[in-house]
Amino acid sequence: MKKKSMQQIQDTYINMGYVGEDLRKVLERDKEYQKIFKEKRQKLSRKLKILRKEKKKYVLSTDADFEILAKCKQLEKKRLSREDRFFVKTIKTQLELNWRKPLLKTLNRLLKKYE
Repeated sequence: MKKKSMQQIQDTYINMGYVGEDLRKVLERDKEYQKIFKEKRQKLSRKLKILRKEKKKYVLSTDADFEILAKCKQLEKKRLSREDRFFVKTIKTQLELNWRKPLLKTLNRLLKKYE
């Protein structure tokens, strides 16, 4: 029997009518999906040299999340302007579970600056 991909499993649930939060919850309970997810996460973590603290801090649930973090890490090693460092830091906050909190903090700082 051929092993299903994460996308095939997800598509099965979508065809059953699951979307949004309900889809996320049903995928969290699907043992086959979770096994594939953990294997993929470990492989990408090794390949992209993701640190343990980064795995805890960021929600790395898709290949794109890993790619974003890897590119941010590449950029952080370069001599960036102050503005570009700020952009990289802001982009990384989008990988956090509670990504709205850092954005609100930044927006409040900007509002204060221009009042």
